[in-house]
Amino acid sequence: MTQLAGGSDLSGPPPVPGDDKEDARPGEHLLPARRGRSRRSREENRAGLLLISPTLVIITVAVVIPIIWAIALAFQNVRLINIRETGLFGSYTLDNFIEVITSPGFVSALWTTIVYSVCGTALAIGIGLIAALALRKPFRGRGIIRASLLLPYVAPVVAATFVWTTLLNPQFGFVNWFGQNVLGWEEPVAFLSQRSLPVSIFGLQVDLTIALITVICFEAWRSFPFAFLFLTARLQAVPEVLDEAARIDGATPSQRFWHILWPQLLPTIAVLSVLRFIWTFNNFDDIYLLTGGGAGTQVVAVRVFDYMTARGDIGAAAAQALVLAVILAVLVGVYLKLFGRQEEQA
Repeated sequence: MTQLAGGSDLSGPPPVPGDDKEDARPGEHLLPARRGRSRRSREENRAGLLLISPTLVIITVAVVIPIIWAIALAFQNVRLINIRETGLFGSYTLDNFIEVITSPGFVSALWTTIVYSVCGTALAIGIGLIAALALRKPFRGRGIIRASLLLPYVAPVVAATFVWTTLLNPQFGFVNWFGQNVLGWEEPVAFLSQRSLPVSIFGLQVDLTIALITVICFEAWRSFPFAFLFLTARLQAVPEVLDEAARIDGATPSQRFWHILWPQLLPTIAVLSVLRFIWTFNNFDDIYLLTGGGAGTQVVAVRVFDYMTARGDIGAAAAQALVLAVILAVLVGVYLKLFGRQEEQA
């Protein structure tokens, strides 16, 4: 019998097969733990579904069902007088789409929508960028000025359009009074009801689409605070060390902007461009309250409203809205395809 130095006996009865847990099948002792984890994961999944179920119900009722209903109406001949008799399943047809696309004025309204969206988005982001750069450095009263710049965005659209309509009135508006008495205009300008305005620029006679330019300026004035907030937040995140190093190296303000600030702001500007273009492309209330869609300012959203209310053609209105959504999806998809990777790399 073998012993260690201390009297420890290494001998003993031989191990009995099956008496030790190590002789059990591989992984058999892990089954209870796996069952516990699977049971815990099922309970967590049920708790997660229970927590998000109110949100799912609200999204289904407020978003999904109306979209499905609008698509179903677009493929049916539905009028306002028989909409109660229309169901989700009916006699589907493409007549509404053919009528909408071939109707006079659709192409011009679509072109007006694109011009309004592109110019309004670019002008809003440009003004927001200028304001963010001007208020970047701290000075006395900067907080008050920043807060005042948000007024156009938070003000009710009805109040804002009423103020603009009053200021631009050709009879008693302040803009025309200032133009005639200070700038020397020969006659007042009907900014919101005149389709074109002949203007001499460097001896060339140019017809300005004055009503469309006015609603574009209103859209830029209304939405530039949104871009201002985003760009201000991004400018505050730019490291000051980069600007200080450029100053030491003798870089001019324009060089510091193009080589330091612009690469930092480019991803934010790209996101703002997509968001503002989508919102402006679907914009309705600004143009309807300012001009009612007249004087060459009829966008597709106003045209959809006219089809639905003036004509009572619900099917054609839904078809036109669906065409608008498809065109918007295609334009955004092309934009992301062409510039998305460049923005991610930037």
